[in-house]
Amino acid sequence: MVLTHTTNHTYSHPFPTVTLAFFLRYCSPQLNPFSQHVMSTDTLSSHVDPATGRLHTTRIHLKKSRMPPAIMKMLPTSITGGATTEKASYIMETSVVDMKEGWMSTESRNLNFAGVLSVVEKQIYTIPTSTNEIGNTTDVATTVVFRSRFGERIRDKLGHLHAHEVEQEKGGFFSRLGAHGIQRSIESLASKKTQDQLGKSREGMKLILERLRQSGIMGVLELRKMARERNMEKA
Repeated sequence: MVLTHTTNHTYSHPFPTVTLAFFLRYCSPQLNPFSQHVMSTDTLSSHVDPATGRLHTTRIHLKKSRMPPAIMKMLPTSITGGATTEKASYIMETSVVDMKEGWMSTESRNLNFAGVLSVVEKQIYTIPTSTNEIGNTTDVATTVVFRSRFGERIRDKLGHLHAHEVEQEKGGFFSRLGAHGIQRSIESLASKKTQDQLGKSREGMKLILERLRQSGIMGVLELRKMARERNMEKA
């Protein structure tokens, strides 16, 4: 089973500003309070394709508690090690920006616990086709795909057992939900959390966009520098 969640949104800012805000959205929790859960961001690679002029970037984000606690409690200790929550996890982000054609595609996927739950978020940012909106707004279509590979492995395992072995398995960890129930529950819980996170992510983008509108790129970078200096002094 694969669960898919799709949303559409329009930012009241031009495409170049929105793409810049995307790369700055985790620059500082002081500038974007909705990024408090992001512990660090590192750029692994970034280059412009000379043939197409497209910017290709790969980044990795370290975030707090990506896996919902309710899912962690559902899993056996052989997988969680007895922990009830995941302290932090790595998220791989890739993006391609085509300023000439006016689009940006992004993809984010979890690296931790991918064998239990794979969450892949894809976004397409485009300039609206409406003549009245060109240059003033930016559309974004978001698709998140949830896949519980753990549930799939359980289902496959039960499929290869004999009848009496299946009953023994169900009498243990799977007695309450069964393989399909566990898989659906994991994907459903993750979907609910992600919907909430998408709303917060949009609010964070709006804050950065307003900062850019009011202060410009140099103003935002200066604010980020000041925030980092204050954090270093506190440390």
